[in-house]
Amino acid sequence: MTAWFVIAVPIVIMFFALFMERVEARLRHVAVQEDEVEEFLEQARPDEVRALYGHGIGRALELFRLRRLGGRARNLRQRRTRR
Repeated sequence: MTAWFVIAVPIVIMFFALFMERVEARLRHVAVQEDEVEEFLEQARPDEVRALYGHGIGRALELFRLRRLGGRARNLRQRRTRR
């Protein structure tokens, strides 16, 4: 009985570690990066802060990214029309 315990425990621990690595990899893609939060807190507009309060960081960062991308797209359009 002890021999089975000695063999089974390391195998169970190994499979648990592999499983947790896969979970961590998925969470790494979903998680919010620290620099994104810092930038948001420094440059957020009132509507984005309301979204943070009402819907959480995910929705607030989504609005923030859309605003930044909209500004960049506008700048690119202006540069193209000047040439």
